[in-house]
Amino acid sequence: MNDRPHHANLTPDHGSDESPTDAGVTPQPRAAFATASKSSLDRTQSRHPRPLGGDPLRRIDPPVVSLTPMVLNNHGGVDHLAPKRKPSWIRARVPGGEGYNRLKSILTEHSLHTVCEEAGCPNMGECWSRGVATIMILGDTCTRACGFCNVKTGRPPSLDKDEPRRVAESLRLMYEGARLRHIVITSVNRDELADGGAGIWAETITRSKEACPGLSIEVLIPDFEGNWPALQMVIDARPHIINHNLETVRRMYPAVRPSAKFDRSLELLRRVKEQGLVAKTGVMVGIGEKDDEIAELIGDIQRSTRVRAANAESLTHKPERAADPDPRDPTADSCDILTIGQYLQPTRNHLPIDRFVTPEQFDRFKALGLSAGFKVVESGPLVRSSYHADHQADVLTTIQQARAATTAGQRERVDGFHGRTSGSTASRPNC
Repeated sequence: MNDRPHHANLTPDHGSDESPTDAGVTPQPRAAFATASKSSLDRTQSRHPRPLGGDPLRRIDPPVVSLTPMVLNNHGGVDHLAPKRKPSWIRARVPGGEGYNRLKSILTEHSLHTVCEEAGCPNMGECWSRGVATIMILGDTCTRACGFCNVKTGRPPSLDKDEPRRVAESLRLMYEGARLRHIVITSVNRDELADGGAGIWAETITRSKEACPGLSIEVLIPDFEGNWPALQMVIDARPHIINHNLETVRRMYPAVRPSAKFDRSLELLRRVKEQGLVAKTGVMVGIGEKDDEIAELIGDIQRSTRVRAANAESLTHKPERAADPDPRDPTADSCDILTIGQYLQPTRNHLPIDRFVTPEQFDRFKALGLSAGFKVVESGPLVRSSYHADHQADVLTTIQQARAATTAGQRERVDGFHGRTSGSTASRPNC
């Protein structure tokens, strides 16, 4: 005879007050089974601190730490990290002044829109007063999902091929009516297009230069997924400044720019310098990097973008990278402009702020950038890509000569007009 107990006797039938019979075992009341089950459970738990089976994440003792509030991009019902309180030096200025009001009235009158307004840029008042604004082309939907950016993500609608003409006309209104001096044109990523939108970029630049001959044009471009012929289209349009932001240090790329490549962005900047244009880049701080990583980043940019200034061969005829020039070579040149600003979390579903960098540390970053070889470094808590961009164009490009030529041409036309008017009046008989 088998001496092992019949396990059917240990499991009560919840549909009746008695357990089922099994091989002649006499049914017993539910209370007896409850007592037996409890003693069995006590013995099991004494041998195994965690219960067997069921949810493998279940614990009897409280968890040591909960990671639930640290989950990003969760939807409803889950706590988020509490946003950090902004320090005293993070304070936006109230926009105002003659230049600001003049540009604002033109924008309102013609139903024009700028990134400055839509993004709530803290420097909008100062920039508009200086005649600087930022616009975005290629739609409002980006094909990438960077951890810091608040632009809508998805598949963009059809391409608007009339956009370059409309942008040029809008800039002409601001240029003539509100004394716009410098425009920054940026865009979403359009990775679904074969050229990444480079054709629209090139036509927009060309038309804008024709419509506004005294306006300095800066473009903040994507990486075109390393499509160098597409980049060449933008370079051939010859904007005054080509900006491509690295955004963060190499280590942070998987979280901050998961669809981008650090070295690919450096190569883009090098190719811009290779053809003699002004190259610009920018980074955010306070998103998880360390101060020594920023110092390393500054050095990487200068080393990786250094080219001989005399080298202006077409990229389409130069597929292989030339040997790096000696940094002591007086003809060597590298990335010209660096901007460094504080990262501010757009929403609670974006990457959290790791720290608020002090103004003193921003000053140290600026000194480090200038000593490394950058010609202009804008470094401060509220610095953004377009901050003091008009000054950068004035000192590093030929826009001043273009403005002087435009002014001289306008003066000649006015003088000629007055001369013709004066002559006709003198010959007119007295009435």
